[in-house]
Amino acid sequence: MSHAPVQLPYEQPDPMRPAPLLRELQARGPIHAIRTAVGHPGWQVTGYEEVRALLDDDRLGRAHREPDKASRTGESAMFGGPMGDFDTEQADHRRMRSLLQPHFSPKRMRALRARVETLTAGLLDELAAAGPPADLHAALALPLPIAVICELLGVPYEDRARFRAWTQAAGDITDRARSEQGLTELFLYGQQLVARKRAEGGTDVISRLAATEGVSDDEAAAMGMFLLFAGHETTVAAIDEGALWLLAHPEQWQALVKDPSLVEAAVEEILRAPGSGGGGIPRYAREDLEIAGVRVRAGDLVLLDVGAANHDAAVFDDPDRFDVGRAAVPHLSFGHGARYCIGAPLARIELQVVFSQLAARFPGLELGCATGELTFNANVLTGGLTALPVRW
Repeated sequence: MSHAPVQLPYEQPDPMRPAPLLRELQARGPIHAIRTAVGHPGWQVTGYEEVRALLDDDRLGRAHREPDKASRTGESAMFGGPMGDFDTEQADHRRMRSLLQPHFSPKRMRALRARVETLTAGLLDELAAAGPPADLHAALALPLPIAVICELLGVPYEDRARFRAWTQAAGDITDRARSEQGLTELFLYGQQLVARKRAEGGTDVISRLAATEGVSDDEAAAMGMFLLFAGHETTVAAIDEGALWLLAHPEQWQALVKDPSLVEAAVEEILRAPGSGGGGIPRYAREDLEIAGVRVRAGDLVLLDVGAANHDAAVFDDPDRFDVGRAAVPHLSFGHGARYCIGAPLARIELQVVFSQLAARFPGLELGCATGELTFNANVLTGGLTALPVRW
């Protein structure tokens, strides 16, 4: 039976609980007709098996044959609508991955772990010296991923206030002009950086991209700035939300404090649990296809709701329970297959280091306010908290 399209975003009265309507839809089936926040038609896929398969399905892409007619999810210039060239999208994507992959090899990431540990320890020294109460967002979640990505890419850390303002603007899902302006500023900054790296040389990612045969300065700048955006925005939100979920469940925090070997499992649960869903990764059907018995037409918007898939009761036992000892079932937070997140090993290192050091040094850490008093970045793509008050 068909249902009228449901309107995004879903009402979510409690940030720590999934939207009730989303859970109703999931109980109904794995795919749903929706209208996006800007009123355009599309499909939302919420089932784990379906989302997992579709993340690696060449019949879906980010480009659209007629971009001006495509459904949009929002006003972000970066992710609100189609991206790329419909005819060359897959080849372009493979080329970009092959250029970036070596910079995120396991060997390089292992070498970076010691730096992440040093940077984290320094930030926690400052936190301890300043004493409670504190804002964990400003003291740790924000500065650490920025420092790490700056070091990896070769972006001056002292420029962080500028590029952070541009990435926040670029990710604006409600104001297209602000989003486009932020993206433009970021790209211009990337061009200046590439020109400087080309003159000076270096071993950082942007220097090596600029020195790669066949890579233009504009391409090196675009890839560098994409990594700058993706490499810190999402990790900032993950540290914030991980700390929030752990501290909002004190028995889980204490379990980690008492048993440091739980940190890897805890990080996977931190990556899975907050994904309350209600949107999804935008894709466009490149041809007609069938998803769980529903006919999807070429050009249709298909939202792959990873957060909902990570809470599919058919795959995750009691999915809305936060449990750092949960038996590992691979979550989809980093995607799957050909588009699996290149930065996943780095994000895991940062999260593992952060939560093992935090638990060791601040075992009595607790939330400094009720969860209902916290404020979230509702109009920014990556979401995340604006502050996280803590005490110890």
